[in-house]
Amino acid sequence: MTSSVFTPDHAALDRDASDRDVPPEQAVLVVDMKGYSRLPEAQMAPVRSDLDSILETAFVQSGLPEPRTLDTGFKDTGDGVILLLPPRHAARMVDPLLGNLSAALQRYEGIRMATAPAICVRVAVHVGPLSVPDHRGAAINDACRLVNSDAAYQAVAAATDNGLFLAAVLSEPVYQRSVQAGRTHQGLTERHFLATVARVADKPGFEAPCRLFVPGLPVSSLRGCLPDPDSPESGIASTPPAHPRSEQLARAGAVQNFHAPLHDPVINGHVETLRIDRRSR
Repeated sequence: MTSSVFTPDHAALDRDASDRDVPPEQAVLVVDMKGYSRLPEAQMAPVRSDLDSILETAFVQSGLPEPRTLDTGFKDTGDGVILLLPPRHAARMVDPLLGNLSAALQRYEGIRMATAPAICVRVAVHVGPLSVPDHRGAAINDACRLVNSDAAYQAVAAATDNGLFLAAVLSEPVYQRSVQAGRTHQGLTERHFLATVARVADKPGFEAPCRLFVPGLPVSSLRGCLPDPDSPESGIASTPPAHPRSEQLARAGAVQNFHAPLHDPVINGHVETLRIDRRSR
């Protein structure tokens, strides 16, 4: 009778163990230019080159490695860039980098040719595990969703309305490790950041707490530019759910016009918006 001895496949066990290990963390910075896709093709390359120069200047001023030296940590997205740095740099990527980048964009605005477009950017800063060496994982996906969130678009609109050129959105882990932990060194405190929730229109499953920051714009002014920050800390209540009938009317584009004085006190249905035209008075 022959007895068999089970011999484990150590290579397979090692692969299984490595698959279960949490990959090392990376700090993720995503930069996206506002309105880049609407530029004439002839302007795309020059303005992108200008953005690369601005980023290089801001990184060097902030004591960070130049973006082009990051090897696989430099990912060109066409209208911007994804940069991966060691997680120890996360706080420095908030302060002083965001302030230095904002100042560099302001200087560029003062020297650019009249035919060159202004450069205004949305920036997201996040931190999380990414596989090596391919740097794949949810951290990059989440950072890209932060920079494309409704909150980020609202913040950059507030920036441009006030003559500024940068709006940043920080993930909650980055905010906690940098601002809340007291690792900022240019006077940035919690009062400079607006708490809100990041949502993306075409990603209904994504919802993440975040902090908005526009260098040079007080939080009170930023809050006033956002229709719905949706956070208890913001002091603005969430928009209440719309009446079901009003949602149907909105989808149908229903409008009722009254061209004479109303004497009947009852109007059947729900009036979502009432506009009074006083031009005849």
